[in-house]
Amino acid sequence: MKIGMCMFLWTTSVGRKHEGLLRDIKDTGFDGVEIPVFSGAPDDYRRLGDLLERIGLERTAVSAMGDPSMNLIAPDSATRRRGIDYMKWAIDCSDALGAPILSGPLHSTLGHFSGSGPSAVELKRSISSQRAIGDHAAKRGVTIGLEALNRFECYLFNTMDALAAHVDAVGHPNIRAMYDTFHSNIEEADPIGAFTRNSDRIVHVHVSENDRGVPGRGNISWAQTFRALRASGYDGWLTIEAFGRALKDLAAATKIWRDLSETPEAVYREGHRHIRNGWDAAA
Repeated sequence: MKIGMCMFLWTTSVGRKHEGLLRDIKDTGFDGVEIPVFSGAPDDYRRLGDLLERIGLERTAVSAMGDPSMNLIAPDSATRRRGIDYMKWAIDCSDALGAPILSGPLHSTLGHFSGSGPSAVELKRSISSQRAIGDHAAKRGVTIGLEALNRFECYLFNTMDALAAHVDAVGHPNIRAMYDTFHSNIEEADPIGAFTRNSDRIVHVHVSENDRGVPGRGNISWAQTFRALRASGYDGWLTIEAFGRALKDLAAATKIWRDLSETPEAVYREGHRHIRNGWDAAA
């Protein structure tokens, strides 16, 4: 098991100016960081990867698509092609960064709604899009971890059962699933069962408290979660995803209207202890 910290708490564009923070994250005991991929070129991420290598931090990547003009399930083939092209770019950036996993709601436009649930034709379009994305990911040695989101952020996949069934339908080794404790806490009648039933498709896990603040301070069933993770044989990343108000646009997108911790340091320092102790206790 590896413990990671998602940089969304501070920024969507990590660079040399964050070196001091990255070194403190490393000194806290983290194995790696999760890097947002939203802008720039592969060479930018290659340089960032070199910096992280010198610090001693491994990395995963995360992205999302908020632009309906690149919706991977849109009726228009040109729109879907733009979404596939975006994903190819994000995969290339992840490869340059040295991140073997790129995760997030990389199946449809974040915050875009049709007014009804997913249709059979939308799911069919998604299968085609994901297979094309998977082929490019395989060339770069990157695995995609698709994320089920709560109903207020997307409508295509809200539960792990629905997401896992779609991953099976796509049938591509580079298109897998991720599990997020925040979203599961909202959507799943049995969050632990949702993970356990689908653990063989899951390649990445986000550790996120019910209020997206400091892990361990809220009402997520952490002891049961860590026991389920260990019982499944999961040995991948446990990455803290928390949000704050540092970036106006990101705070608005994640609906963060108040401070969820006294300091960012409380999130990653206390959060790291929470994961380490919870994992050890679940042995």
